This record gives sequence, C-alpha cells and structure tokens, in this order.
Amino acid sequence: MSSLAPQDATMYWLSGRGRNDLFLLYCFAESRRSTTELRSFVAVRSRTITDLRVRVTADPTGRAYPAWADCAFSDDQFVEHPLPDADWPHLLDALGYLLDSSVDAAWRPWRLHVFRNIRNAPTPDPAVTVAVLQISHALADGKHAADLARQLFAPGAGTEQIVPTVVADLGTNEAPDLGINEMSDLGMGVDSSAGAEPSSAIEEPGPARKTLGARTTADSADGAMVEQGRVGRSGPIAEGVCRIGRGVRAAADMCRILWRGWKAFRAQRKLAALTTAGEVPAPGTGYPPGPLNGPEQVGGHVVRMIVCGAEEFRVPGVSVSVVALTAVSIALERYLSSRGEPVDRLGAQVPMALPAAAHIRNNYRSLGVDLCAGEPDPRRRAAAIAADLAARRTRALHPLAAAQDAVTAALPAAMLRRDIDRYPLHTIPDSIAGHTVVSSVDRGPADLVFGDAPVRFTGGFPALGSVMHLTHGVHGLGNTITVSVHADPAALPDLDTYVDLLRTTLQEIATTLTPLPGPAK
Repeated sequence: MSSLAPQDATMYWLSGRGRNDLFLLYCFAESRRSTTELRSFVAVRSRTITDLRVRVTADPTGRAYPAWADCAFSDDQFVEHPLPDADWPHLLDALGYLLDSSVDAAWRPWRLHVFRNIRNAPTPDPAVTVAVLQISHALADGKHAADLARQLFAPGAGTEQIVPTVVADLGTNEAPDLGINEMSDLGMGVDSSAGAEPSSAIEEPGPARKTLGARTTADSADGAMVEQGRVGRSGPIAEGVCRIGRGVRAAADMCRILWRGWKAFRAQRKLAALTTAGEVPAPGTGYPPGPLNGPEQVGGHVVRMIVCGAEEFRVPGVSVSVVALTAVSIALERYLSSRGEPVDRLGAQVPMALPAAAHIRNNYRSLGVDLCAGEPDPRRRAAAIAADLAARRTRALHPLAAAQDAVTAALPAAMLRRDIDRYPLHTIPDSIAGHTVVSSVDRGPADLVFGDAPVRFTGGFPALGSVMHLTHGVHGLGNTITVSVHADPAALPDLDTYVDLLRTTLQEIATTLTPLPGPAK
C-alpha cells in the first residue's frame, strides 16, 4: 500500500463534510448489448485499469495519511437506473438526485450509473444509453477522471495503464494551500491567484530520510521503522523504541514545517517586490458575495445541458475557455438584471490544470477571473477576460508561489486533518474568488464506445457548495462541446430562464466576436 498525497487526502477528508465527487456523463447511441453484457464489459475492462482497482484505507490512529489498497470490481459499482418515463427531461431530473450522493472511497472510489433507451436526447438517435461515471475526488481531478473514462470506454479489447498510478514517493509533492483549491471544489470562494506549478523538493536541514516527506503505512503509530529494520510490537523495549521513533518523526516534521515556513516568508516578500516592480501581475482583488452565493446550505441540485457543435466555439484568436467565459458573463449579467439585481462586478472561479505530476492526482489551481461586467461591447469584453485570465495564469505559475504549498506538504496527517475539520466550510466569506464556476476540459476524440455503441457527446457538473450555487462545465469531445449547468434551485428557482439566455448568448458569440488582438490565452 502507498499513502495518498496530502492534497488527495484533503479531498478524501472533505468528502465527509460535503459533496465533492466528480460526475462525468457520456451519451452513447443505444447499445444492442444487454445490460448484463454491459456490466460484464465494465467488470472486465476495469480490471485492466490500475486506478479503478484501488480503494482508500485509513490509518486507525489518525497519525498517518490514508493509503491506497488494491481491490476487485464489485457488482454494485454498476447501477442501472430505470426511469418512470425514459426521456431526456426525466434523465435530467435523475441526475439532480445523483449529484446529491457520494461514493465511499473506503469501499470503492467509483461507480458507473447507466440509463438505457432514453428518448428525446439532444442527438439524432431515436434512443440513447447514458453512462455517468461517479468518481471520488481523492482518486482524480477533472483531467485524470477524463483519462480514466477514456480507458474504460476505449474501443478494442486492450487498454494501457494510466499515469498517475499509485506511487509511494511524496518527496516532491507540492500540496495546495488549504482554502484555495480543495475548499473551492466545495464552493468555497477563495482567491487563488497566488497558486503555482509543482516544483522540485526544497533542500532542508535536519535528519536524513529515505524520501523527504514520504509517508507509507510503516509510518503508522504502532509500526516503527528503525534503520530499515522492523521492530516487534510487544514488550517494553519495543514500545520504547516506537515512542522514540514517533518523537524523532514529530521533531523532523516540525523542522520541515519551520524551514519551509521561513522559505515561504522569503518567497512572499520577493513576489511582492516583483509585483510592485510590475514584473508579476498583481493578485486578484476578490469579489463581494452576490445573490447567487447563498444560502449557506445547498438546497438541491438541478442540471441542464446545452450540446453545441464545436464550430460554435471556433473564433479565430479566441480560446474555447474565453468564448465560454464571455458567454457566461453576458448571460449572467442579463439574468441578474432581469431579476432586478445590481451587477457591478462579476467573477468566475476557473480551475487551471498544472503540468503532469505522476505522484499527485489532484493537480490543478483555481483562478479568480474578472468577467468584466458592464462592458457593452462583446469583443472588448472577451479581450478583457482573456487578458485577466492570462494574468491570473502567469501569477499562479510563478515559481515563487510554490513555497507556501511546500509548508502544507510537510504537515503531518493529523495536523492537516485537524485544519480541514475546523475549516468553516459553511460560512460565506466577505470576499470570494468568483460568483460562479466555469470549468473546461477537452476529453479528446469521439472514438469511445460502450459495448458496440458509439459516443455522441459528454458533459460534467462541477460541485456546488456553501458559496457556489451555480456552476458550469464546458467539455469537448470530438466535434461537440457541451455546456452543463448545475444549480441550486434555492438560488436559481428559474434555471430554465438562465439557460435560455446562455443558449442565446452562445449562438450570438460566433458571429459577434472577431479575432482578438494578440495570441489567444
């Protein structure tokens, strides 16, 4: 067994306080295969995928990080859901109920929900099969979850193992700063413009370890490793050695925290100096909560999906993310104005993937991007959004910003767990990173199959939380791009009104926007 990286353990512990699972929807043509055959296909295929054959095991003492353990496919990981009326509106209703559920990663960290013979889907098919892959956020972020789904539905009999697989070496992990990334997945509106890409381990003073920051099951409370030799668990001498070992590890952990804290302080001062000199973009200013950022408790889940041809997002010089952000900006401003709400400022929380790192599964930062409310010209608005997104990315990827992450990476499991348990998830802060979430992932070519049925489109639903009661997923697959809208009916009782505005805005964008000045961001 090998330990969860600190940021993955954070996602696991947060799942006990709110809904943060990932839900990846894939719409296929209706398969000629029986449900029994489809279940067998999933069982056989999942055996070849390393990350679909693990579960979480917790250290009973709470002193060590949870670990990954091998497990076999269980029949209850494939669930067929009969609907009272097998049409698209009833499917959307069923998705709302699914989004209020969580998998137990200690049992199995994923489950496949299947809906068959669905009529009136946004495809030319008379009927479709919809598969919804529910994945614990401890197992994957959005990009890695899409990789796992691609492995599961890849054509042909063979699959290749995916990276990241389970790795024990956490020595170069750079864990996220609590309250910036993991908390944002539960709707916590915290500005994350200071995030950074992973960097190599910082050299530190103190006793040498086999791997800096590495934690395995041998580091649990009763199991002691002394000079690479295991000490027995009974007898006064063994118990004394165990206590000494725990004391040494605690002292080493504290040294690492203090050392990295000092390095982080120096990095913050240097980053501030570079910001003052204009060499690094200033951090985001945050936004006051708006009418869509409450009540604190999520009252329910409602979803809608807008399936578009990819050509509707193809604007020369403009990225898909900027097109989507511009459309959301205009539609949201129109919607709030129709409700009589003031729209002085609007912001969006945008997850940004980081360079691949095999030892961590949740490998991203969340950026607070200005949606430039009040700008009447769509072209200028899109250019301003692109510029702000580029500035947030530049600051988030600056190497100096990684020093604070190194402090979190050095925290012992018990200390990190305590911080997560005490974090005020259900309190709306005075300043938030954005009023909504816009998450975009390209899920690759449309060559996936379920049984013998080809894929038509894909979608996904970023989680709601105490702050974020409206989220958007933008997912590309082949020649389609789907905008999925996930809302709390307590905050948006008339979601269809907003979705109609968003659909109209998306149709306007392709003809309204012309190439922006400079390269696309």
